Amino acid sequence: MRLPALLLALLTAGACAAPTTAVAPTPTPQIGVRLSGGGEFSAKDPLAIVYNTKLVPEGAKASVTVESADGQTRSSFVAEGLLPNRAYGVHLHANPCGSKPDDSGPHFQHTHGTVNASNEVWLDIKTDGSGAATSTARQPWALSPDRVPHSLVIHEKATAPDGTAGGRVACLTLK
Repeated sequence: MRLPALLLALLTAGACAAPTTAVAPTPTPQIGVRLSGGGEFSAKDPLAIVYNTKLVPEGAKASVTVESADGQTRSSFVAEGLLPNRAYGVHLHANPCGSKPDDSGPHFQHTHGTVNASNEVWLDIKTDGSGAATSTARQPWALSPDRVPHSLVIHEKATAPDGTAGGRVACLTLK
């Protein structure tokens, strides 16, 4: 007999409890796009492809991170083991790396057709005496999850104002 009385007391207490109020959802930060790639340039790493071992020696390493949210994109590039005291052009490209240098396609562009450092991502570097370098770039636009760059290409020369940077010497696939 005690159990039914207890259940009745609990049900009555619940019915008399203060009404619940709806809580407004807390805004969350915009979830953006994050891409990365990296590895050791060797025949063993399919995501870090070297096309010219004279300019990117076997065992050189590199990594790239691209983060895009809230109307901005920030890209960071780190390399080591490249030729010392040398300039390289470095760009994000539209397609993944492949067995041929041109497989990575053209430079990734935010707005199709405009070739410049504001509409593309240029991460040119000049290595130090040990062949290491870092670079960052910020763009005032965000990537769309359905249209992103798929690779980072290291070129043989620093980027000219018209966007050219010579042959493609290495490539990192972005995931």
